[in-house]
Amino acid sequence: MGYVAVKGGIEAIENACRLFAWERSKGASEPLAVEQIREQLYLAVDRVMGEGSLYAPDLAALALKQAAGDSFEASFMLRAYRATQPRIGYSLPGNTREMRIKRRISSAFKDIPGGQMLGATSDYTLRLLDFDLLKDDTARREAFRETVFNALPINAEIPDTLPKVIDILRHEGLLENAVDLASNDEPFDITRQSVTFPAPRSAALQSLARGETGGLLTLAYSSMRGYGNIHPTLGELRVGYVPLQISHPVTGEPYTVGEVKVTEAEVLARFDGSDGMPRFSLGYGLCFGQNELKAISMAVLDRTTRAEKPSCPAEDQEYVLYHTDGIEAMGFSNHWKLPHYVDFLSDLDRLRKAQSIAQQEECHADA
Repeated sequence: MGYVAVKGGIEAIENACRLFAWERSKGASEPLAVEQIREQLYLAVDRVMGEGSLYAPDLAALALKQAAGDSFEASFMLRAYRATQPRIGYSLPGNTREMRIKRRISSAFKDIPGGQMLGATSDYTLRLLDFDLLKDDTARREAFRETVFNALPINAEIPDTLPKVIDILRHEGLLENAVDLASNDEPFDITRQSVTFPAPRSAALQSLARGETGGLLTLAYSSMRGYGNIHPTLGELRVGYVPLQISHPVTGEPYTVGEVKVTEAEVLARFDGSDGMPRFSLGYGLCFGQNELKAISMAVLDRTTRAEKPSCPAEDQEYVLYHTDGIEAMGFSNHWKLPHYVDFLSDLDRLRKAQSIAQQEECHADA
């Protein structure tokens, strides 16, 4: 790329940054606290954490405030901050069977062991504006909270864990065998190793887990829509908290240091096994926070990119992994706003010369 150095541009850039901060803070309303963003805009915070690849609700809320609500910019900030932090260790593999579940549904079966748990969702409501929120205040919130807590059942038993729906299919031999992700090797670390293709499944899942929600949705939708062969059924969708464990630095035993909110999706699609026996295949998705569209889309793309003979973009692993990272896509698209004077002037010179040659040839032809 050829750029023209601009003298005196620093002052203009600093003023542009001040103006952006002014746009964010102007007006008579009270400043928006990071705590308010974390608590009330939690779905936006969860999305930023997932795409920024860092589980840090307070920092994700701060990034959203600093970016004036631009989720791309906020995710970029969070991932940039992540890159500055020291790597002090790795967590142990988590078991989502131990998830403290907030929401759990299945589209494959009406009745599932443990029952459907709708949890917190707007899926079953009309997408109509709630004008009462225009007059939202503390008194209204307290009255609503009292109504909610008064309606809670007394001494309700909540199970610690719930069985997996796909185990029903696996027990009957209707589901492909569990895939050994690591093949006895260490999981691939895409933050420290360059991805080559075909990429191991652990690398592909890592890339998809921090992919941009809209990008994943677009490619997954293209397959479901007919530009691919995967039209899945949602075996199970879970939202909840998974224990985060590390090896104790002294004893070496597993030690729980906290828990992480995640969304997990398992989708089912038809395929013929290596032995020619028709079975269901499994697509898997898991991401930080509550982001159900992303987890489902990730699960679909996990399945599509394992196609033996790719026949569409959603089945091409290299295409999918290269074009679903929102941070890279944003950076490349934004770079067009930087000066391109030299290369554009070169294009202009070539175009003018080409037109001149074309006009001369046209004159010769007329003669």
